[in-house]
Amino acid sequence: MGDQRDVWLVVPVFNEAPVIAEVVREVRATFPNVVCVDDGSKDRSAEQIRLSGAHLVRHPVNLGQGAALQTGVEYARSQPGAQYFVTFDADGQHQVKDVERMIERLRHEPLDIVLGTRFHEETENIPFLKRFVLKTVVQLSPALRKLKLTDAHNGLRAFNKTVADGLNITLNGMGHASQIVEMIAREQWRVAEEPVTILYTEYSMAKGQSLINGVNILFDALLRTNARR
Repeated sequence: MGDQRDVWLVVPVFNEAPVIAEVVREVRATFPNVVCVDDGSKDRSAEQIRLSGAHLVRHPVNLGQGAALQTGVEYARSQPGAQYFVTFDADGQHQVKDVERMIERLRHEPLDIVLGTRFHEETENIPFLKRFVLKTVVQLSPALRKLKLTDAHNGLRAFNKTVADGLNITLNGMGHASQIVEMIAREQWRVAEEPVTILYTEYSMAKGQSLINGVNILFDALLRTNARR
């Protein structure tokens, strides 16, 4: 895929010590520039990040994934030569080969941002609750329907410096994903989706795919829908 030193991966981290070093090392074999934002972890995440060779930025307390992403993007966009940016989960769900395709599209197509989508013909492993929640969020979101997007809450996104410079995430919790979609619509960034495969491991399911997580996503979508009325 050639030289990828103009790409920066932003990884929000909260209590991911068992897996974060391995995840980063796998990423850095293709994309050498990785910044991990340790969002107030209570375990040895920061130590493992240092061992992995990634850049480390730390929040003294847990502020939420949206805040960690904004901190990471601000750090990455200030680095010399940074042109492309990727948000990437810390728990091993995302795959480097998907990132490579997304970056290639940004390099060669008239696009500002590429969003990963789990809803394509090859995907059969999305847990039922997750599938239900994500489909419902699409129906509740005017911005998603306007842009014809299928998967707002996929954490795998790739975008250029235009988007990175304009990104201003102010919602710290799960609502940041909907806010990003609203920014895409408002700023008229050129957007496309790319089919990706999420690895739902026992570890990742325990960390981020729980019933509470799904309820929080739906609750946020309902709040944002009612606020527009």
